[in-house]
Amino acid sequence: MGCFLSEKLSSLKAYRGPIFHFLKSPEGACPSDSYEYFEDGILIVENGRILSVGDARELLPKTQGIKIQTYGKNCLILPGFIDAHIHFPQMGMIASYGKQLIEWLNQYTFPFEERFSDKEYAEKMADLFIQELLKNGTTTALVFCTAAKESVEALFEAALKRHMRVIAGRTLGDRNMPTSLLTPVQSFMEEEEALLNRWHKKKRLLYALTPRFAPTSTETLLKMVGDLLTQHPDVYLHTHLSENLDEVAWVKELFPWSSHYLDVYHRFGLVRPRSVFAHAIHISQEEINLLSRSKAAVCHCPTSNLFLGSGLFRWKNCKEASLLMAFGTDVGAGTSFSLLATMNEGYKVAQLQKSSLHPLNAFYHATLGGAKALYLDSYIGNFETGKEADFIILDLAATGLMERRLQEAKNLCDRLFLLMMLGDDRSVKETYVMGDRVW
Repeated sequence: MGCFLSEKLSSLKAYRGPIFHFLKSPEGACPSDSYEYFEDGILIVENGRILSVGDARELLPKTQGIKIQTYGKNCLILPGFIDAHIHFPQMGMIASYGKQLIEWLNQYTFPFEERFSDKEYAEKMADLFIQELLKNGTTTALVFCTAAKESVEALFEAALKRHMRVIAGRTLGDRNMPTSLLTPVQSFMEEEEALLNRWHKKKRLLYALTPRFAPTSTETLLKMVGDLLTQHPDVYLHTHLSENLDEVAWVKELFPWSSHYLDVYHRFGLVRPRSVFAHAIHISQEEINLLSRSKAAVCHCPTSNLFLGSGLFRWKNCKEASLLMAFGTDVGAGTSFSLLATMNEGYKVAQLQKSSLHPLNAFYHATLGGAKALYLDSYIGNFETGKEADFIILDLAATGLMERRLQEAKNLCDRLFLLMMLGDDRSVKETYVMGDRVW
């Protein structure tokens, strides 16, 4: 019996400090019932999963014999961030100067992505990429790779080593790109099936069919993607939608039969649950309603939208339609891996439209809301018992300016707003994946 108790205790870990997580979306007149905040809380983890969370006074009797890691009052323990749109191969070309979307792709992105057929290079970049995510407190990511299967293999291997939950796939396109990046349609089904069967649901990894966007896809390719999704309904669809006005006009030229951009994807069965459309800036109310009815998600990428001059995402309209939404850094058009920095830019995008992004809304969509958009809220997103123990420790006084501003913070929302406006990777003190500290 004593031996059993010893083994049980060795599998338990406890973390004490200010703890915050969401229970549901913070809507309505009384959003306080949407979250739990323990000024002095304890999070107990067993074998990589959440065992319990609550007030320290109530849980301390249950932690006898367990070593407790304690964090000070200027820290905040919360679920790991979810990045729902980011480009792994664009890490090395981040902050490339001076072009809007189409020119930027041709001048910077395509030449850089051609490097990733080199297995050794892809593996080196994948390790750096995963490390940068963890450094910024991101524990789950939906990722674009390149057309080369080596890029997919390298990314999944790097994530697997760290037990991360990553969703990714080979970038698909059969026109309007350099020849080396084109998807051979004749071998598409066989090659995608092989990658999908090898990686989908391997540990915490998931596969996404990833057409770059409509202008680089023929109807033949889009139909094949739709057919494969029908055969594998639990696989993801990840692509771009209405990021740039020139892109929208180009889609109308290429698909003159379409009633709008989203109609191109919808015609081939790509607008569905587990479909994530990045950007969605220049979409009509009809498209918003179609996305909502289809239970598809959009990803708000404010940093890259401002960097490329693409436009302002209509957060308020999408929210009112009960559309599933998440945040994405969209590195490398996005200029930071930090979801804190991304929320910062999201706040400004709302301000420019005479709207507002409340810190509760921002942090919800970076955690539990992002998990719901990815249909992963049964596994991650908050500290409910049994969920995977991905969490981060944020330091609200990571810089001198933050420490000074913290003195004026009167409540939880002040503290959250401080983090989203002044925080970045320096604010991430520690990152845990499945209960293990990985940063």
